[in-house]
Amino acid sequence: MSVFYFKTRLNLVEMLGIRVRNVPDLLEQIRQVPGASIYYHTHRFLQQHHYLCPEPPNDFAFWIANALGLDGLGEQLASVDTIKFARINDLRDAFSVIIEKFQSRGNGMTVSCHEGEEFHFMSCRTFVFPTNFHAADIKEFIQALRAISINSLYYHIFESRLRLGKVDNDFSLWFESIGQKELAGEIAKLDPYTITLESLRKKIINIMEKHA
Repeated sequence: MSVFYFKTRLNLVEMLGIRVRNVPDLLEQIRQVPGASIYYHTHRFLQQHHYLCPEPPNDFAFWIANALGLDGLGEQLASVDTIKFARINDLRDAFSVIIEKFQSRGNGMTVSCHEGEEFHFMSCRTFVFPTNFHAADIKEFIQALRAISINSLYYHIFESRLRLGKVDNDFSLWFESIGQKELAGEIAKLDPYTITLESLRKKIINIMEKHA
């Protein structure tokens, strides 16, 4: 019998001691900082504001627009659709390509931020723990999903997929493995970046109840 074991996570945020003041330096660091740093700066809002809609862009876009005043580049970086990427390095490359094209046109090369407005690269270490919740079928899954913490939901929908390079979220992968392909597909089609985590929990439960 296939059993889904729910996990949860705890993140320890750390400063990398890297700060930049302009576009060329930002690009250089985006290319080489650890993947955990790219993940942090594209998912920080989701991690810290679990009950709010994630309207602000990623940290790179926000800094470019607000500290450097390069609104056009900021809008391009903000338009990166994070959900389309299964690997951190692919997400890193997407940002790099946008900035490279911007620089190739000779834009923003001499623009630097004011003192105290530098971009500080951060990262986070993730510690994954087992929980007491598990499920062997859809009904048990619904019961567990109602009870797990927001951190557990976040881990299975966002973190395990992108940071571990999985093709989809943990829920969809498990339902696929037990022959519930239609259910797996419906959950996979949800855009978890445009709603709150609590709303996401309710949507997933509603979908599963139709298949229970």
